[in-house]
Amino acid sequence: MKIGSMLWLPIDRNASTPLIRQIYLELRQQILQGMLTAGQQLPATRALAAQLGVSRNVVLEAYDQLVAEGYLESRAGSGTYVAAGAAWPVLSSQPISEPVSEPDPANWIDFRSGIPDLDRVPSKLWGQITKQVGAAAATEVFGYGSPEGRLELRSTLAAYLQRTRGVICQPDQIIITSGAAQAFGLVAKLLAAPGDTVVLEDPTPPEIRHIFAAQGLTVQAVPVDERGLQTEKLSAIPGPCFVLVTPSHQFPLGSVLTIQRRIELLEFARTTGCIVVEDDYDSEFRYEGTPVSSLQGLDPERVIYIGTFSKILAPALRLGYLVLPLAYVAACRKLKRLSDLHTSSLEQITLAQFIQAGHLERHIARMRKLYRQRRNVLRQSLLENFSDCVKILGDSTGLHLVADFKNIEFTAEAIQRIKQKHVKVYPVLNYAIDPNQHSQKVVLGYGNLSTDAIQIGITRLNQAIYSTASTIE
Repeated sequence: MKIGSMLWLPIDRNASTPLIRQIYLELRQQILQGMLTAGQQLPATRALAAQLGVSRNVVLEAYDQLVAEGYLESRAGSGTYVAAGAAWPVLSSQPISEPVSEPDPANWIDFRSGIPDLDRVPSKLWGQITKQVGAAAATEVFGYGSPEGRLELRSTLAAYLQRTRGVICQPDQIIITSGAAQAFGLVAKLLAAPGDTVVLEDPTPPEIRHIFAAQGLTVQAVPVDERGLQTEKLSAIPGPCFVLVTPSHQFPLGSVLTIQRRIELLEFARTTGCIVVEDDYDSEFRYEGTPVSSLQGLDPERVIYIGTFSKILAPALRLGYLVLPLAYVAACRKLKRLSDLHTSSLEQITLAQFIQAGHLERHIARMRKLYRQRRNVLRQSLLENFSDCVKILGDSTGLHLVADFKNIEFTAEAIQRIKQKHVKVYPVLNYAIDPNQHSQKVVLGYGNLSTDAIQIGITRLNQAIYSTASTIE
């Protein structure tokens, strides 16, 4: 609609955008583009409202918003004018594009590791406890919390970890984190400065390497064998700040760090003054005997212990924790506060009650039986399809195993041909720091796969490998 000879304000009464917003956006756009120039007087609100056929209050609110943002200025007894310095050509807005469609996951079998059975997450029970917690929570729960986490959860965790993992600690030594990833970042800031050296197992997850690289740290790799970290090679590395290990179930190879090497590692730490960081990511699910005791229990003043509930319950919870020697607690609390103030208080209280009521240990017991069955099916399927051409490693614990194939190299071409069968496997080479190792091994996760899916997936893997054996041997 034309106002005077200069101003056009198209409005659409059928649009979902309110009329106030339409007028505001149109005037704002014309000012930014220079169509309405500095010092130019706008029509009086009553006149503009009459010509647009809208309430005067609609125009008043649009003008007021533009005045508040500096586009217009109101002069007492004179009118409303375009403010100086408000012109700034901007690109026209682009329509929101449709999301790119993902491949249908129903036809894919993904052997990704570290994913628990998401269909068996106790979501109903968790929801009931969350509702009760929210209804009964004191006012202070909805305010800012302490960076180290709720005392209810830290006290519950201290007792749980001592009972189930042999971790020796008091509640004050625990800091609740938003998953294990935040815990790794805090450890890097706590123990090291840019340029310092840290020791990682080889192979190890690339995400962890990236966290430390982002802090400017230098990574030194020490290889892993069937007895865990090769501790005899540590002496060649001068002055590391810390050594990160997965002693109860090395990721991804699955070996257990023997007591002899645990002692050698702790002696190295004491001699050099460095700290050992223990990542205990899925040790609850052990299928032969009881879970392996923590390394932290051997030397609580030299070991930082990292745990997470992502593998036990669900990754979406983003709940993890650090157990620190007392000397590091105060500094780590400060770092945690700077990171995100604190982890969700309501979820912490829910988890504390979930553990206190015995739900966590019952859930672990149920899932251990289920995962053992799936592991057994995966083992049997591998042996049936590949016979003596495959060696199975690291299957005593956790949600994955490693298959070591004879005379099969898992090159990029080989993996692509396997994907053509709608199967995803994960070469150990992707985790290796030394590119000359582990090219014949793949990581096969089974936590979130049914037994039928496991059998079908291994059959497809057999077809993919043997149909392309001449190109990947």
